[in-house]
Amino acid sequence: MEPNGVELKPVSSTQWIAESFSPLHEVIFIVIVCMGQFMTQTNIGICLSPLDVVGDSFDIKDPGILSWCLAGYSLTVGTFILVSGRCGDLFGYRRMFLIGFLWLGLWSLVAGFSYYSNYILFIFARVLQGIGGAMLLPNGIALLGATYPPSKKKNMIFAIFGAVAPNCVVLGAVFAGIFSQLAWWPWTYWTEAIVSAVCAILGFFVIPSVHDEHSHETTFLGLIKELDALGAVCGIGGLILVNIAWNQAPVVGWNSAYVYALLIIGVLLIAAFFLVEFRFAEYPLIPFHALSSDVSFVLGCIACGWGSFGIWIYYLWRFNEQFRQATPLLASAEFIPAGPMGIIACCVTGYLMGRMRPGWIMALSMTAFTLGSVLAAITPVQQTYWALTFVCLLVIPWGMDMSFPSATLMLSNAVEKKHQGIAASLVTTVVNYSISLSLGFAGTVEVHVNNGGNTPSDVLKGYRGAMYLGIGLGGLGMAVSAVYVAKVYQMEKRVKTAVEEEADE
Repeated sequence: MEPNGVELKPVSSTQWIAESFSPLHEVIFIVIVCMGQFMTQTNIGICLSPLDVVGDSFDIKDPGILSWCLAGYSLTVGTFILVSGRCGDLFGYRRMFLIGFLWLGLWSLVAGFSYYSNYILFIFARVLQGIGGAMLLPNGIALLGATYPPSKKKNMIFAIFGAVAPNCVVLGAVFAGIFSQLAWWPWTYWTEAIVSAVCAILGFFVIPSVHDEHSHETTFLGLIKELDALGAVCGIGGLILVNIAWNQAPVVGWNSAYVYALLIIGVLLIAAFFLVEFRFAEYPLIPFHALSSDVSFVLGCIACGWGSFGIWIYYLWRFNEQFRQATPLLASAEFIPAGPMGIIACCVTGYLMGRMRPGWIMALSMTAFTLGSVLAAITPVQQTYWALTFVCLLVIPWGMDMSFPSATLMLSNAVEKKHQGIAASLVTTVVNYSISLSLGFAGTVEVHVNNGGNTPSDVLKGYRGAMYLGIGLGGLGMAVSAVYVAKVYQMEKRVKTAVEEEADE
């Protein structure tokens, strides 16, 4: 009997943990791990749907402050994932995964009770919620990566994990819309706290400990070295300051000296992070030796595509509620087609990952991100939902659910078992940080083209400008993926030529 209450059959050094599961145990295990993805991504939907209701309760008039409700959460999810993945490698994926549920539940309670305080506490709670998501995502993926051997079954399980994302965003938006219209918006967060606690309790009994054969330091200073504390401080500090600068600039204006100061210090800290990782860290936070140029291309595509997605989902939602007068519940209902389409996209991706080069999958996903952004940017206000908006919601899920599972699986298979947390961290860091940072870019574009936003037409002009930036990011992703495909083609051509020449000799 394991200490966590899970009885496992003896597992040899060459046997994977999944082989010891009963069918029922395996199903419950997968469900609980997927709930980590569900709870993390739900926090996007529960913020978007009642954003105006929450803003009115706090008397928030500045759209820049409203955007922080979403950007602040994505910021901490993205910046703390690397450290959370390393903590999973050192202290156990199961332990960090369960702590993530409890942490998320605690700050969900605070977010609900912030109704009795002010919007500063609400945004602060949202920011700290993101740390819970940062614990859940990499350690959940690492649990799957360390439990299952490379196989078609593993491909499909990763695809299922990815399929949860679009559906839970929609479900979170629907439930938040119901609570905000029929009850009280704080109950959205209190319910989330209850669900998080239940998942932590169930996870304690069904998630086995993943044993790492790698020996770790046991002293305090040894753990500090293995955690790469200096690199973590530089990396997290730099990413946070750069993000704050870009997201705060639309609120206070680029004329504020402290915005430039934050940006410069952030860039210097990021440069220091790379210096520490390459020159001084005994246990680098990111194992750069395990990252090939192919992985770099994939992460570049992920950054562009998901940055485009962050702009798309925020501004399309604002467009529907502000200009089409959709209620939170109606706006949520209109996003429902993205759910089943996301499931279809994930299943197709799971099938294609073993039959198609990653470069082509990335190219297709970037095309979907770009096309979806184009459709959203050109949608007329008075046009029926069943025209461009509906088509847009059928296209975007292919971008999300082709890029995330394939990139995650590629990195999972590219590194050793002991680095599964780091592999999962890289993808989820890029996904969430790019969402948050892109909103800062978009906000800057919006305030510079909306002529002050004094009239509805000016506000709409600002929204369009932000969406055009999303198109540009998606197009850049397409260009990067095209270069990657060409690179792989040229490499294969050279290898084929060399083989033919050797055969002729």
